[in-house]
Amino acid sequence: MEEYRIHRNILCIDLKSFYASVECALLGLDPFTTPLVVADVSRGGGSIILAVSPYLKTFGIPGRLRIFELPKNMKIIFQKPRMEKYLEYSTKIVEIYLRFVSEEDLYVYSIDEVFMDFTEYKKFYQKSDREIAKMILKTIYDETKITATCGIGPNMLLAKLALDIESKKAPDFIAEWTYDNFKEKLWNVTPLSEMWGIGHNTEAKLNKLGIFKVGDLANYDVEKIKKKFGIIGEELYYHANGIDMSMIKDKYTTKPASKSYGIGQTMFRDYYPPDIYQIILEQVDDVCRRLRLTGKRAGTVYLAIGYSKDSGGGFGRQIKMPDPSANEADIYKACLHLFNTSYENEPIRRVNVAVTNLSDQPQRQLNLFDDINRVIKEEQVFSAIDEIKFKYGRNSVTRASAEMKASTIKARNEMIGGHHA
Repeated sequence: MEEYRIHRNILCIDLKSFYASVECALLGLDPFTTPLVVADVSRGGGSIILAVSPYLKTFGIPGRLRIFELPKNMKIIFQKPRMEKYLEYSTKIVEIYLRFVSEEDLYVYSIDEVFMDFTEYKKFYQKSDREIAKMILKTIYDETKITATCGIGPNMLLAKLALDIESKKAPDFIAEWTYDNFKEKLWNVTPLSEMWGIGHNTEAKLNKLGIFKVGDLANYDVEKIKKKFGIIGEELYYHANGIDMSMIKDKYTTKPASKSYGIGQTMFRDYYPPDIYQIILEQVDDVCRRLRLTGKRAGTVYLAIGYSKDSGGGFGRQIKMPDPSANEADIYKACLHLFNTSYENEPIRRVNVAVTNLSDQPQRQLNLFDDINRVIKEEQVFSAIDEIKFKYGRNSVTRASAEMKASTIKARNEMIGGHHA
């Protein structure tokens, strides 16, 4: 395993009960003593709660439930979700991170979670990883009144696991894992779904193989696990052994060979098929429009899905196109293939669609199976739509499916850089 070990100084920081903590900060309340939930009570008892304060979590109340499931004997403060405020706070905190590292050493994983690589900054700060973490967490709290937790590790995976499994229970909200101590901290973890990357469905399948603890997975025959689960099984085996084989693969050793276009979105509720297909389609529309406007065609399509925190994990997969394309139908079909071959029936909270290996190719390469009239008509239609949107705004023309409840495109089109105008 030694040859696969990356030795970096990685911090993974999470903003504790973020939405609820923002609401407490705005109200001047302490989230650790305040029974606050973020939910729209006007929608009735069946309305989904987006977040609960850390105080409520001490009573065993999960972060995701419905209003009617809350205890009846507590005087709970309800705050209606304010997306623009959460994005405002998130942006402010990202600006704090950028005081400590440059942009290329910061990876924003979600609205409330980031990875920071301090490997090249150790001589400058002359501090230990834990001291740096304390400095950052203190700055966040001093300027926003938001409490953060931090996991430290020699790679992104171990930093993430330290965050999820240990930091939230630590007195200073900081946990540090190394290649020397991760086995004692990770291998006894059960149920398996407590580990990042393992959802409840995968857990049940692993249990049938006699795998109940992470250590069981780490010591299982890798070839057998790969035969049973494919590449995902192999990744889980390496994760159990502390090896980062999938999270931002080759981030530290390679640079992208060509420019890419991508879009990511964190949803404010759980999504499942078929609703999630609408979100994927809207993101495909966005990247394809950017391809057309720049005269590019994509050679590779990438799709990443992040499950809700209660389930943990997700996947990121890419596929090479038979021929470079800027056509919505081609790229959406590729995304659906990636989704259907990797999705594990878990609730989805984040979607990223990206295209890379871009080329200057003014004309699409047709093959014997293409309907040339259909292709030409599609390109003419989308070019006309691009012109209308440029002149009258992005919401001037949308798909009919934008009227569906699952759609978020109109709301996103009214934002600038992720913020409400």
